Amino acid sequence: MASTPAEAQQDRLHALFEETWAFRLQEDPLRATSVGEHAYDDRLPRVSVEDQRRRAEYYRDVLVQLDVIDRDALDVSDRINYDMFRRQLADDLQEFEFKGYLLPINADSGFHMDLSRLPSRVPLGSVADYDNYIERLKRVRRYIGEHIELMREGLRIGLTVPRVVLLGYDVTIATHVVGDIEASVFFAPFESFPTSVSQAEQVRLRAGGAAAIRDSVVPGYRDFLEFMIEDYIPGARETIGASELPNGRAYYAYLVGHFTTMDVTSDEVHQVGLEEVARIRREMDAVIEEIGFDGDFAAFLTFLRTDPRFYPKSAEELLKQAAFIAKKMDGMLPSLFKTLPRQPYRVAPVPDHIAPKYTAGRYVGAPIDSTEPGTYWVNTYKLDSRTLYTLEALTLHEAVPGHHLQNALRQELTELPEFRRYSGIGAYGEGWGLYSERLGLEAGFYQDPYSNFGRLTYEMWRACRLVVDTGLHAKGWTRRQAIDYLASRTALSLHEVTTETDRYISWPGQALGYKIGELKIRELRERAEKALGEAFDVRTFHDVILLNGPVPLPVLDDLVNAWIERTEP
Repeated sequence: MASTPAEAQQDRLHALFEETWAFRLQEDPLRATSVGEHAYDDRLPRVSVEDQRRRAEYYRDVLVQLDVIDRDALDVSDRINYDMFRRQLADDLQEFEFKGYLLPINADSGFHMDLSRLPSRVPLGSVADYDNYIERLKRVRRYIGEHIELMREGLRIGLTVPRVVLLGYDVTIATHVVGDIEASVFFAPFESFPTSVSQAEQVRLRAGGAAAIRDSVVPGYRDFLEFMIEDYIPGARETIGASELPNGRAYYAYLVGHFTTMDVTSDEVHQVGLEEVARIRREMDAVIEEIGFDGDFAAFLTFLRTDPRFYPKSAEELLKQAAFIAKKMDGMLPSLFKTLPRQPYRVAPVPDHIAPKYTAGRYVGAPIDSTEPGTYWVNTYKLDSRTLYTLEALTLHEAVPGHHLQNALRQELTELPEFRRYSGIGAYGEGWGLYSERLGLEAGFYQDPYSNFGRLTYEMWRACRLVVDTGLHAKGWTRRQAIDYLASRTALSLHEVTTETDRYISWPGQALGYKIGELKIRELRERAEKALGEAFDVRTFHDVILLNGPVPLPVLDDLVNAWIERTEP
């Protein structure tokens, strides 16, 4: 039976989704591996300027094909798919036009740090898997070299990371320039093998891996280290605001829209931040009054930053406390969620080679078919900066019900087009993480007033981001202004305040998604509670938020409104 015109439009749309997704995976073998596609497990991406241009031309052609499809003939779900697909392609092309690919590092992350996680991110269950891993290692020097050339072009046109945030950054590279090959993190897979790998194959693979590390990995990182020390850091720009980059004001305006997924200006975001800062400060003052502290707000912050009771005495203590909080929240999940993911997670320290410049904690996902769990990283570097009173909020954000729960569920949404299932939409994901911190109130956390102040400190931190990020990149703020603003309004340690400020300087716009996303989710929940009254079920509400996968905030608004209409008594 012949398909209807509507079905023909739908079929063409989904074919375009599949063709473009296949192209993306072929172009980015690391991403392919991460989502369970193993056809390219022996490769690393090509990232030269010419490769960036070639990909942009492909996406322009896809947009032309998309325009031929009649959006109005599609059903509701496919109109959402259509709009999200178009937005993603438009973002890719804008990022290309602004030459964002010339900035493959920032103050606390970079392509070389992602690469260093390769041993834990690839399948290693067979001889073929090990051979693929070795082939990838052989390509490391080329891969790093292409990034060096991108950054060299950035130097030429003045599109660089600000020099001030790169102090101490070389440790993230120098760690991998080892004399003892077996000390390399890339050698770890050759320390032990699956029982299915014979002794003779183990000898061969160990020798092949050592040779690839010696001839490609170590020289590649050495090339990068020399380039950073001799060329990039000395030549990096002294300015800090994105607005001072070539075409910088337009670039930052794009980044504000990209990271918030909203049609908002930097001035509007700045104002929202100021209002949230004032509201949260009132709640913080109430906690200080409850504690009965004898002193002003600044004195209370000094007390928190200097009293040893609020800091772990060992890395083990910090990890144990984080694990206890995470396990306690595991037990509360059924009361808040109908649908829970299958994939487990673990608590582990941030790797030593990135810890000095890294944030307090982060979630690192694993493919759904991986033998590895998701990982909640806790930073055990510089223990006198790791505040215990913020640990509940951090854990709920990064582990459960935050990033692990959301990301592990996302991977199970096999009915969604792949581009949606694996979308990274910061305002959605980070908004959910911040909303999850607040869910701890409903789950019985923050009973200690200091921990509740820590929760408010984390919320204040995200509100301050709206002010600081737009201040730095649109209003001419100095680094000192940003540090002082954060330090005087949150109980974050001064080390964290500094590393966070450097992150905002080097990654403009990214920090905006947290608070904007959380405010939207809270607004939608309040709207649903008001409309549905006793018919409101928080577990179903969370299904609506999570089981449609990552979506822009306007789409999330539409989805919740549609659920309310279906549910109203």
